[in-house]
Amino acid sequence: MRSPSLKTDIIHPAWLRLTHWLNAVAVVVLATSGWRIYNASPFFPFSLPSGLTLGGWLGGALQWHFAAMWLLLANGVLYLGINIATGRLRRQFFPLSPRAIVQDLLAALKGKLAHADPRHYNMVQRAAYLFVMLDCIVLVMSGLVLWKSVQFPILRELMGGYDSARRVHFIAMSGLVGFVGIHLVMVALVPKTLIAMLRGR
Repeated sequence: MRSPSLKTDIIHPAWLRLTHWLNAVAVVVLATSGWRIYNASPFFPFSLPSGLTLGGWLGGALQWHFAAMWLLLANGVLYLGINIATGRLRRQFFPLSPRAIVQDLLAALKGKLAHADPRHYNMVQRAAYLFVMLDCIVLVMSGLVLWKSVQFPILRELMGGYDSARRVHFIAMSGLVGFVGIHLVMVALVPKTLIAMLRGR
């Protein structure tokens, strides 16, 4: 017989696991197709290896990018909506203390950051996940300027113009890719977090 407290055994509910993996797919497609788009008209003195890009050519990359854009937007709205409606956003990510973030960051760099209870995020995790949420909002806003610049004139001006929006979009995506890289390293160091995200417990 299973314990009647089965619900308390759940670390990540099904909706969270679903949105997490859909976001992962969207980010991979957006990043790799975006790199192909960037290579078509680079604004920094470098291009990215074509082997890391998706789409084969500019038109194909744009199609992949737009498809993943809608996935990220819809999935992100669902994720934020459920987090806010259930109170999880407040419980899991707040309060946030700059001093505690520094302490946990130093502990992580020394390999001494505890992961005893994966149900609760440490301060570094809270800050990182909140950064990703805000970063995705910047990505969507700058992406709207690049997609429909004429239709979003106020947003375009807030971004400093079309060319500036391209740089904001690229830097925001770089921040997201950087987060993913660090996230994968942390998962490799604490494999049980991957199991919890697959199985829910």
